[in-house]
Amino acid sequence: MAESSDFVIRQLDHHDTTVHLFYLKSICDDLKIQRDLVLPLYQADRAESYENYVRSLINQKTSSSPGQLLERVIKGEAIVCIEDTFIANVPMKKPLNSSPGPAEVEVSVVGPKHAFSEELDTNMNVIRSRYTESSLTVERANLESHPKTEIAIFYDRELVDPEVLEGIKKDLKRISDHIVIQAAGQLQRKMSPARRTLFPTVMITERPDRVVLNLSQGKVAILVQGTPFGIVAPAVFYDFMTAMDDVYSHYWTSRFLLVLRYIGLFFNLTMASFYVGLTSYNPEFLRVQLALSIAGSRAPVPYPSFIEVLFMLLMMELLTEASIRLPRTIGSTATTVGGLILGTAATQAGLVSNIMIIIVACVAISNFVLPINEMMFSMRVMKYVFLGITTIFGIMGLVIAFIGLIVHLTRKQNYGRAYLRFFAENGKVVPRKEAG
Repeated sequence: MAESSDFVIRQLDHHDTTVHLFYLKSICDDLKIQRDLVLPLYQADRAESYENYVRSLINQKTSSSPGQLLERVIKGEAIVCIEDTFIANVPMKKPLNSSPGPAEVEVSVVGPKHAFSEELDTNMNVIRSRYTESSLTVERANLESHPKTEIAIFYDRELVDPEVLEGIKKDLKRISDHIVIQAAGQLQRKMSPARRTLFPTVMITERPDRVVLNLSQGKVAILVQGTPFGIVAPAVFYDFMTAMDDVYSHYWTSRFLLVLRYIGLFFNLTMASFYVGLTSYNPEFLRVQLALSIAGSRAPVPYPSFIEVLFMLLMMELLTEASIRLPRTIGSTATTVGGLILGTAATQAGLVSNIMIIIVACVAISNFVLPINEMMFSMRVMKYVFLGITTIFGIMGLVIAFIGLIVHLTRKQNYGRAYLRFFAENGKVVPRKEAG
């Protein structure tokens, strides 16, 4: 506990009396401590009077073992010692002064609804309240290149890999750009070992329960003052494919949803490219009836299927961006109506085929199945890479591109861990002290 930067040991001297207070600054109310514990000491005429006062406080308790004392401190109580003799532990937990709002990006159906707030102390309080292990360590610091950017690093010292922790700290120290860090996304981009990689190596989340889950798996969490998002590192491919509802749902339900997301990811990457490859290079792969149906649908379209697909995908990207930037009250209505009008008008004008509308809709829907935005954005870009390769080399190019992607992800390392992992590793993490 002494390793945590929010653990305070406060010494008070009055006449011949020495009092020590032990508490966690991140979850205890400083004003309440000053009012109820500090000022009465200087108003007491002798040590016995102050001791009697402390023992008379409401909700004060006397713990009998160091383990119980540690547990009470973690839960927001202050330990009072007079002349190195334990007197009592007094509840001093402060209320959340900046109430966390509901999760808006990572919505859960059956899980907790709260997200982080923009106050670092409040977020530290939330994590301390949810993760009550005595091995949780908090290191609060400022970035060397940004002295006014305050961060807090969380990890379970009994579960974390020391090499991973050291690597993350080195990446934080390596940040040299003198710009104001205002969001977790900025910090993520600066600390990533491979800054220009398309696939994220750390995860940004707004959910305290996701951070707590990853802490219990031996990972490191970073919170930044002024942003309602936290950073979890290291992150593997599997982490970006799971939603918190998977943890709260039945085993087979969560497995089904996970497989469904992988199917959606596959459709998002390959469906548009597969259409171009079939219509432009390998129509013999289709059954005769389906080939004739597609050919009849494309008869009035005056340009190749690649242009048709690219046009509709770009229109869908514009609609997606518009839905994000528009006010919520009109965003969904405007983009829905715009999409319907655009699709109907483009089909009637002979600019795109009917089957192209179906394919683009499937691609858009499958893209939003991914629960984490960073991976969703990466796959939005990757499908254009697949489309370009398929346009040049046909179906064989699509197969080669997909194999190349798997090989790249297989070779990718993230703080010494294999990046490509499709499922959880035996469903648990083995602590270092047991694994050794």
